Amino acid sequence: MKLLLTICLLLISTSSIASAQQRASLTRTQTREAESRLSDMGYWTGVVDGRFDSATRSALIAFQKWEGRTVTGQLTLAELEALRSSAFPKAREAGYEHVEVDLDRQVLMIVNQEGGVRVLPVSTGTGKPFLDDGQTSVAYTPRGRFIVYDKIAGWDHGPIGSMYYPNYISGGIAIHGSRSVPIQPATHGCIRIPMYAAREVSKLLKLGTIVLVYDKVSFVSGRPWAENPKLKLAASIE
Repeated sequence: MKLLLTICLLLISTSSIASAQQRASLTRTQTREAESRLSDMGYWTGVVDGRFDSATRSALIAFQKWEGRTVTGQLTLAELEALRSSAFPKAREAGYEHVEVDLDRQVLMIVNQEGGVRVLPVSTGTGKPFLDDGQTSVAYTPRGRFIVYDKIAGWDHGPIGSMYYPNYISGGIAIHGSRSVPIQPATHGCIRIPMYAAREVSKLLKLGTIVLVYDKVSFVSGRPWAENPKLKLAASIE
């Protein structure tokens, strides 16, 4: 009985040590490796300097969302090992410049001509009702094929919140920077991105940029617009 108890205690102790090692802070070298891997894969890390700052954390959250991992925002040995073995994220469509917003994963991808991506975590509409100027509306992020039709440099202050470098795609719905980007849907319908990337994203999302917003049942191709700009122009006038 004593021998059995000793073995059980050793197993528990070994398991606890292994778990603690998985949670332990990484070295500067390991952090730099994680940052470099995230950046190479297309996740928007900011400067790769071996520091686990807010930009690196956002990139890690985007990775965790894309891979369907538990979203912790914590860089552990387990996450580093997952980064080492994971494939690069891929857009739904390639061959033309556009933006994709995957509502199921809650990520945004800026896609270049060759299919390369830059990935950010987002927070989108909750789908719940809210009051706006005495009227009930639904916090819904529209699905479909859009273009960036208007934008503002800096802050745009509205009745239901402030947006940093907003890029409007449908009515008052915009891709914009925010100081708060929860890991789950939390907006009135807009697509929030982290503040550190908002200004550069706005530069990349020129007027006329195609934006595809979809969930698992609602994808609409943007290729016809890319191949025939007249169709895109007609849609922007409607």
